[in-house]
Amino acid sequence: MFYFWILFNVVAVALLVLDLYVFHKPGRAVKFRKAIVFSLMWIGLAAVFAVILHLWQGQRVALEFVTGYVVELSLSIDNLFLFLVIFRYFAVPERQQHQVLFWGIIGALILRGLFIGAGIGLIEHFHWIFYVFGVLLIYSGIRLAVIGEHQVEPAKNPVVGLVRRWLPITDEYHDSKFFVRSSSKGALCATPLLLVLIVIETTDLLFAVDSIPAILGITLNAFVVYTSNVLAIIGLRSLYFVAAGLMDKFRYLHHGLAVILVLIGAKMLVEDYYPVSTAVTLAAVAGVVTLSILASIIVPEHGTRSNQM
Repeated sequence: MFYFWILFNVVAVALLVLDLYVFHKPGRAVKFRKAIVFSLMWIGLAAVFAVILHLWQGQRVALEFVTGYVVELSLSIDNLFLFLVIFRYFAVPERQQHQVLFWGIIGALILRGLFIGAGIGLIEHFHWIFYVFGVLLIYSGIRLAVIGEHQVEPAKNPVVGLVRRWLPITDEYHDSKFFVRSSSKGALCATPLLLVLIVIETTDLLFAVDSIPAILGITLNAFVVYTSNVLAIIGLRSLYFVAAGLMDKFRYLHHGLAVILVLIGAKMLVEDYYPVSTAVTLAAVAGVVTLSILASIIVPEHGTRSNQM
């Protein structure tokens, strides 16, 4: 199994490099149609991996992967809208956004790996943590339904404040560079692109509080948890540009995600007494996501029925 971990990570990094330097040239904006094509390609890649898992480890493991992938991808889609807010706040040129997402996702993969290892370790040694995660998910789901999407205020990010205090920041972007030398003093200066990356990374920490317990509520198979997270995250760059083009279409998505968090949290609380099969969990998650997206498309913005048929 150790060699499969290494092989998977090597392939994942290779795909990331290809995506940045071959599929999408640095410094170029990603077109909407191209983003759709590549989003479907990444989803297809996850489907192929699910088939490989089915042939290698059986139907149960494959179902756990698919369920985890759908949950992680669903939560990530909601989070993409926050990335859009961050990019607009910092006025990031469209051609530089893909570069930030690339390095942001590299950092996210490292952080998620650490969180997954810590979460599984805690549950194995202290089973009651499983119930804590369940309560946390139910709370997060209720909070998401009542308050709405996560709110991000880049100006109040404490890490950004520290960077501004200790490093000089240039007033303008310098292509895809995070650091440049000052022409007048020769000192190393950070560019606004570094601040954007920092906000993206710290925001992902908030997302992990929901997403990691959610996937652990489906399976404790570390390989399945990690691979479903990685494959969901890898496709986020292309999916972001799809979301940016359809940002007003999914108004009810966060309601669906709130229901999913509550359902998985409840599953974790009753798992020792009334086990719920992965197939049932997958059907529930897929159904909720589908209904929330359909509602966002069909129901008019002001809640009145459309006259168009």
